Amino acid sequence: MTKVVWYISKYFESKSESTPGGRGWFLIAGLAQFGYKPVVITSDSNRLAKMPELALKTLQQSIDGVTVIWIRTLKYSVAKSIFRILSWFHFEWGLFWLDKSKIPKPDVIVVSSLSLLTILNGLVLKRKYGCRLIFEIRDIWPLTIVEEGGVSPNNPLVYFLSFVERLGYKKSDAIIGTMPNLQQHVQEVTKIAAPVYCVPMGVFEEQLVNASSLDDLYIESYLSSEKLKIVHTGTIGITNALDVFFKAAEIMKDESNIEFVVVGDGPLKQEYIEKYGDLPNVVFAPKVFKNQVQSVLSLCDIVYFSTFPSKVWAYGQSLNKLIDYMFSGKPVVASYSGYPSMVSEAGSGSFVPSGDVKALVSELKRYASMSNDERDRIGLLGREWLLGNRSYEKLCKDFEDILFEGT
Repeated sequence: MTKVVWYISKYFESKSESTPGGRGWFLIAGLAQFGYKPVVITSDSNRLAKMPELALKTLQQSIDGVTVIWIRTLKYSVAKSIFRILSWFHFEWGLFWLDKSKIPKPDVIVVSSLSLLTILNGLVLKRKYGCRLIFEIRDIWPLTIVEEGGVSPNNPLVYFLSFVERLGYKKSDAIIGTMPNLQQHVQEVTKIAAPVYCVPMGVFEEQLVNASSLDDLYIESYLSSEKLKIVHTGTIGITNALDVFFKAAEIMKDESNIEFVVVGDGPLKQEYIEKYGDLPNVVFAPKVFKNQVQSVLSLCDIVYFSTFPSKVWAYGQSLNKLIDYMFSGKPVVASYSGYPSMVSEAGSGSFVPSGDVKALVSELKRYASMSNDERDRIGLLGREWLLGNRSYEKLCKDFEDILFEGT
């Protein structure tokens, strides 16, 4: 008999005409290809992805063998707002009252955060159906909002979410994290050795190979110089910790052969333009479509990301940005003081301490002194490692093994 997997996540990006889907989609679609019957239950309030329009309370779709059930949920436009929290509760209410009689009975339920609250519904469903329950952590809450969101650890919401987190860790049959050192965090929170596995972000090679080209005007305006280009792509916001990047550019403004390129948009972009826009070695380029990122990176020499010093990173990272970076075959330099992973394993770049401008400048100068062939050799190590260790074909098999372990 075909085994059924329910994947429940408030934030889920399915395959559509305009997007190949996100990590959750690739894992679940992989299960369908393995012969399982996957059912996704999600909301229509993911502001970072294209969502269907729901005329009724729910919408059911069948996409490449995957049943996707959308629950109409309160929308919000600002991540840090009371409406986001209310939207979480709204989704849980809709999930609790969802008519499940027409959905195949699950053999395994995966509850994927965020929202952390969904594990409460997951525990109810586990008892109702007598099935395995897997708790998937894609973002460590409430630690993230305390360490990086400025929320007091004594906030009542933090206490409540901490209770939910501990309960989920203790009552689930297994825990999956996208970060490689989550087990340490789970042990610190629960004081027990729970089964914790890592299924990180991966690479869908066809998605990245089939990149769209940039138009000639974009290239001419922002990427046409012969200088060595150090690039950061993506959101320009508080959590991206880009102050150190711009301060390094300021120190290196007389290095006439080096250019700092920022591709993207975000709430701090205008502030940075006003402060650093007059520097001769800084280029602010407009954001591009996701399928154009590889085209941007192909015209640059060094790729960069940064994080703030935070306990969150002690448990590792699995950033989509880093997947894009490593696939580009360019060396990675990062201001990052967390658990070393991917770049260190591949030998495809280096980390300098978060917030240390002098260390960043020194490291960038070291890479600038290398030949093109030497930088290419380092960058290609990342691409080779990524394809060998982070392909979704491999990650889907790992995911399957965890879901059905011991059954």
